[in-house]
Amino acid sequence: MKLATKQEIQKIHKNFLERYSDAVTELNYSNAYELVIAVALSAQCTDKRVNLITPELFKKYPDVYSLASADIDDVKNLINSCSFFNNKAVNIIKMAARVVEVYEGKIPLNEKDLVTLAGVGQKTANVVMIEYTGANLMAVDTHVFRVSHRLGLSKDETALKTEATLVKKFKNDLHALHQGMVLFGRYICTAKNPKCDTECFLQEFCKSTESFKAK
Repeated sequence: MKLATKQEIQKIHKNFLERYSDAVTELNYSNAYELVIAVALSAQCTDKRVNLITPELFKKYPDVYSLASADIDDVKNLINSCSFFNNKAVNIIKMAARVVEVYEGKIPLNEKDLVTLAGVGQKTANVVMIEYTGANLMAVDTHVFRVSHRLGLSKDETALKTEATLVKKFKNDLHALHQGMVLFGRYICTAKNPKCDTECFLQEFCKSTESFKAK
């Protein structure tokens, strides 16, 4: 697979910003606590599904204090239509407990502290900071991974290596580029039957229409 040239990378950067400069997450939330939970639940689960689950969850457990002391079976029941709900229920309760114990009930908004929370890896931490603080960071989910490979921006085999490559190549406006690549991958450059001839505005830069999965 051919990699994109520097000139192509600049044009891809420009096109994404023109189309998606105001893009935000499709997850519904009203504060950092809700955002961390929504992002954690969205791992290997659709945003649409998460948005169906969280209203009842947030209503019953509106803050870290209530969630930290929640009954595990009740939380499992509230999120049981989400993939890996057993592990996610355990993690979000542990996350809330640590925020109460270590961070005085306030979600920390830096990667170093966020990744110490249960269920929060680098990708989740970056997504939270991109969305909530507009941080100049990149996060690679399956959509970003697929798009970056199809456009020849990366040929790395893992999400974390792809993230490092995209940061190095794009440098600036990473928060907007992340959101744009997610939406582009979700609705246009889809894994199956990508809308190459009808909706794609980056077709001239495409190196492949094959599916790619993040590892």
